[in-house]
Amino acid sequence: MASPTQLRPASNMLDRYFAHSTDDNSKKNWQLLSDHLTAVAEQAGAFAEIFGAGSWGRIAGLLHDIGKYTDDFQDRIAGQAVRVDHATRGAMVAMERYGQPGYVLAYGIAGHHAGLANGAESGERTALQERLKGEHLPPLREAWRQEIALPKKLVYPKLDSYDRERNGFQMAFFTRMLFSCLVDADFLDTEAFYDRVEGRESQRNAPGPSLVDLRAELDRYLSGFKTDSPVNQVRADILEHVRRQAERVPGLFSLTVPTGGGKTLASLAFALDHAIRHGLRRVIFVIPFTSIVEQNAAAFRKALGKWGESAVLEHHSAFIATVPPKSDAERYQAKEKLRLAMENWDSPIVVTTAVQFFESLFAARPSQCRKLHNIAGSVVILDETQTMPLKLLRPAVAAIDELARNYRSSVVLCTATQPALDETHLSGGLKAESVRELAPEPAKLFRRLDRVRVQHVGELSDKALSEALRTHEQVLCIVNNRRHARALYQSLADMPGARHLTTLMCARHRSEVLREIRIRLKGGKPCRLVSTSLIEAGVDISVPVVYRAEAGLDSIAQAAGRCNRNGEWAPGDSEVRVFSTANDDWAPPPELLQFSQAAREVLRQPQYRDDPLAPSAIEAYFRQLYWQKGGEQLDVPGLLALCARSRIDSLPLEILASKFRMIESMQMPVVVPFDEDAREHIEGLRYAEKSGGLARKLQPYLVQLPRQGFEALRRAGAIQPIAPEKWGEQFMVLANEDLYDANYGVSWGDPTFVNSDKLCW
Repeated sequence: MASPTQLRPASNMLDRYFAHSTDDNSKKNWQLLSDHLTAVAEQAGAFAEIFGAGSWGRIAGLLHDIGKYTDDFQDRIAGQAVRVDHATRGAMVAMERYGQPGYVLAYGIAGHHAGLANGAESGERTALQERLKGEHLPPLREAWRQEIALPKKLVYPKLDSYDRERNGFQMAFFTRMLFSCLVDADFLDTEAFYDRVEGRESQRNAPGPSLVDLRAELDRYLSGFKTDSPVNQVRADILEHVRRQAERVPGLFSLTVPTGGGKTLASLAFALDHAIRHGLRRVIFVIPFTSIVEQNAAAFRKALGKWGESAVLEHHSAFIATVPPKSDAERYQAKEKLRLAMENWDSPIVVTTAVQFFESLFAARPSQCRKLHNIAGSVVILDETQTMPLKLLRPAVAAIDELARNYRSSVVLCTATQPALDETHLSGGLKAESVRELAPEPAKLFRRLDRVRVQHVGELSDKALSEALRTHEQVLCIVNNRRHARALYQSLADMPGARHLTTLMCARHRSEVLREIRIRLKGGKPCRLVSTSLIEAGVDISVPVVYRAEAGLDSIAQAAGRCNRNGEWAPGDSEVRVFSTANDDWAPPPELLQFSQAAREVLRQPQYRDDPLAPSAIEAYFRQLYWQKGGEQLDVPGLLALCARSRIDSLPLEILASKFRMIESMQMPVVVPFDEDAREHIEGLRYAEKSGGLARKLQPYLVQLPRQGFEALRRAGAIQPIAPEKWGEQFMVLANEDLYDANYGVSWGDPTFVNSDKLCW
């Protein structure tokens, strides 16, 4: 390793060294490098203090840009076409000063622009061990020693260990958290510098509501709830009991409440009470499906009254961040970095998707990782916990455990169908005694909220299913794929109140359809709704009869939550009819088939036949499911084993990021100009300096398309980039609006289709 102490003396000790430049050639308003390093150190240290690593954050901040103390970099920042690696020098100094602990710093410092690399194995990024050789780096000026003072010692943090096999995982997790502190501090200081130079008022320091303010608004909202029915009385009892648990020491919790039991607002109330009581900083709701993030966020905004709009951040955008055009000017790169910056989750209430949350916890890119330190010291509500993908279940559970053990987070496993995540059922699972239940006696709750009867009605052909749905005035049918839902809806389209829901509709469109459905149901009008499983998680509708294609017992329980939700009918008159399909075209994919097979096995057992949704039946179902899969199938990429084999100098950080993929099939986002608001935001994006605010406003208008559909539309010119000279292909808009149907959403079967009514003859 070339020593970073072999330094070239400065030719002029009055030379000034800069971190960021402007268009002012006099350099009067350029940012001094020492100022930048000090500011980033202070902020990164403050971020890391929440998990006891403040000194680590400060050192990372001081060292991250010392490679800018070179003539080559100073020439580059002045506009010369010089390429220079300014990140590696700081990593080398970390190693020289601090020995083995310096590796943790070195990963983040070396990767604070390009991303975290593996320790020993090169991938898309050069391995850290290779970079630490320091080949072809320009010599540092001596000035850094006068301007930067480093602490003499660095001591490993005391991490509460699960077992020795988890040590590599814990060290990789800590490295990523520290990296988050560094890159967010770097982003924020750079942004603040350009805000000052360009005369912009920063919105980041604008006063906002405290958690105490939010709780006061929530209390006012909850005070208006009535206990005028048996179901509402149970909901009130659950809420009161759950809030009394807020005094408990932070850590792991479960909230096992039947669907329709009011767990969404109960969890929000607990989270605010608990955070205030224990000095935690924010509440993060993790929701399994993009389709209901907007709905839940809207419910929270309503419940939080005057603070709702300013307090609740939705982060469910899947816009693809493309690499901006390269420039040799540092000022251009810095502005582009800010323009493409992701949210850093510094709002008091964050509502996001499970994909965004978990993939970020294993990420390597700075834009994904910068938010991670804000998860520490927070209350995390994992809604519908049972939806975590089985192929990544063990590493996901390990991450949950790590947040609660070492990062002052309280994690609430919130669901009606609690998965068996304890170590007796899941290898490396949670310690059973560490997960504390918040709900009052779940088994009794399920009996009190018993509102439906579940029965398997056997195999149904498409014709028989359609005829069965026609016999009901109000009915919901849930199937396992979009093609089946579309075909079934088409067979019912002539019937009064026939409606269809699909993820090929944008969220704003689905919200409008659901609003109309609720009005029809409340008014006693016909309503025959066909949907994919998107309706099962948190969609507040109530019908007397539900048909559900064979699925896992957890999905059947969610379907039951849309049946007699508010106790409008007698339980004997409210049925969930599970059916198998006779058409092979509608068969679920292999991974879903395993869920339905496990459910079928449990339903065969006499003790569960009469009450297949009881907690004991759900536990038996998950035991069966995990047994079928086996330990290796619950960590298909072998991430935990990979970490267990790693040392501090060979952490597989890039490999972890590339292999932790909750969704294998790449979904590509397209903006739909669904209404005038969408068109206004699209037009605004063409002229905006930054994309963040408008990107958030466009989230309700996104449709995620499979890559083949996306490419078919792009080849036909049916989707086009918005302002490609600014954003590349980060924002793609549906240019051919004839391909968006009021009943089916986006279609790509005929990407050149044009509505004949628009043709001029």
